[in-house]
Amino acid sequence: MEVSCERKPRHHREYPYIEVTELNPSPSSARLPPEATASFSADESGAPQLRLCGSDSRGDVCYVLRSCQVFSLGPLETLVAVEETGGSDTKENSFSKAYKLIFRTQDMQKAFIEDFRQWKHGIQNTQNGPMENGSRVATQSKFDNKIEASSAKMYFHYYGQLLHQQNMLQDYVRTAFEIAINLVAIALQVIKGKIEEVELPEKADILISEPMGTLLVNERMLETYVIARDRFLLPDGKMFPSVGRIHMAPFSDEYLFVEIANKALFWQQQNFYGVDLTPLYGSAFQGYFSQPVVDAFDPRLLVSLPTFHVLDFSCIKEEDLYEIDIPLNFIASVGTRVHGLACWFDVLFNGSSFQRWLTTSPGSPTTHWYQMRCVLSQPLYVMAGQEITGRLHLVAHSAQSYTIHLTMSVKMWGAGANHGGIMQTSTGKLELKEPYYRLSQPQPYIPTQDQQLHQQLVTSQDGNLTSLCIQQSQNSGNLASGNLQILKYSNV
Repeated sequence: MEVSCERKPRHHREYPYIEVTELNPSPSSARLPPEATASFSADESGAPQLRLCGSDSRGDVCYVLRSCQVFSLGPLETLVAVEETGGSDTKENSFSKAYKLIFRTQDMQKAFIEDFRQWKHGIQNTQNGPMENGSRVATQSKFDNKIEASSAKMYFHYYGQLLHQQNMLQDYVRTAFEIAINLVAIALQVIKGKIEEVELPEKADILISEPMGTLLVNERMLETYVIARDRFLLPDGKMFPSVGRIHMAPFSDEYLFVEIANKALFWQQQNFYGVDLTPLYGSAFQGYFSQPVVDAFDPRLLVSLPTFHVLDFSCIKEEDLYEIDIPLNFIASVGTRVHGLACWFDVLFNGSSFQRWLTTSPGSPTTHWYQMRCVLSQPLYVMAGQEITGRLHLVAHSAQSYTIHLTMSVKMWGAGANHGGIMQTSTGKLELKEPYYRLSQPQPYIPTQDQQLHQQLVTSQDGNLTSLCIQQSQNSGNLASGNLQILKYSNV
């Protein structure tokens, strides 16, 4: 439906320098110049609309998006079809219009089509006006641009439940920190809304938040924390927390590796109610190893001293959190099989009188964040003193989380070490959004050098399925305390 364009709409987004051709012009239709600007906006009632206009604003046309459809005709060409209704609701008075739009770049065309669909369905936010379903939407913000609406809905639904609030409140390490920070005798005023959208009457002296998720960055709350800093904090204001660190170290855990590998054995059945499942075994195997493991583990499973990557919340840019690239370099302290990379985090509350670190490290009191491990489907073999290198690459996505790309390599041993050669490399792609919550108590620790573990294939009693087992040496239960190697490190 064509609407009046006499008043320039508020809150619009423009796509300039578009070649516009009306495919079925009528004598009464407004004639657009060969080159026009397309924009999306909200009219006075809040309904989203498409506007096509020339440089002098003469012959502008506006259409309510609910009556429009968009089609891609080629790399640069797009068709916009409009269903219009005349003076009555009879079928004879209805007719169609169509415009062919030619964009200068493919990126502009793709952005236009995406914006068209989001504005039409109320995902791309306009002024606080009523939409077709009677709901109200807020002003378009960075949050809405980069986060899927379904993910945001589930996120707020999850944390709106009392059982999850109870889980966090019962984390005494986390709650004690927050109580200590917030013991200030002041009156509080609650302002409802997204950080990206709300307005405050003045800048703030102190910014207090709990933006940490699994691996520190999950749920992408740190970006909102940085936006709050840029929008609301005075130049000399304080942030609590002010610094975050992601700690990493290679680990060896035969129990965990076998547990994950055995999950996929279901898909080795050749006759599951007459269906051969074996073609899916490879995908299932990789699928289980694509889940980061969230649990509490014994720090003696680590095979080297940890390293850490610093995120300074006082100066980091929001864009720096879209991709986080961390080089890895370790020296193995024991000869063993390395099953992946263990990760945890800590954050600094830097007060005027003293500093306090809130840590989630293994061996410390367990928090509701636990620790996280990225398990490789192909373990690495190392000797004591051998160098382990690699890369941890985190890429943010619109489901409020990250895709993890992990590469770990073992460098040449002996004479070849000076030439920087690589003996083994193992890689993994994991989804931080889809972890394996393994929250049971960790297995009793047995030092690697005394385990004498070997893997053995056995046949189960209920069929021809093969399961992977671990057999320990007979002397593993009589370990002398002198044989234990404990890695000591400081979280501050």
